[in-house]
Amino acid sequence: MTMQLTIDIPDKFQQLEQDKKPLTQQIRLFSALLLFQSGQLSRGAACEFADVDIYTFLAACKKHKISIVNVEPDDLEFDLLRFNQKHPK
Repeated sequence: MTMQLTIDIPDKFQQLEQDKKPLTQQIRLFSALLLFQSGQLSRGAACEFADVDIYTFLAACKKHKISIVNVEPDDLEFDLLRFNQKHPK
């Protein structure tokens, strides 16, 4: 099942089509990036949403400075402390 979304875009914004990619593809990718960044989609789901492979998605994340590792600093600190306790030097 798919959902179709219609957006009216004024003619003056046709120049937004870049790199011979239709604007619809760009909007899907940017939407997927935002949903991934906000934690609403996983990487795999974002790729499916944007209809791109993982490499294209990760390249877009890099280009737009979106972290692909979503770990809270407190969680990371806790994990590091626990690791150091289990594996002392």
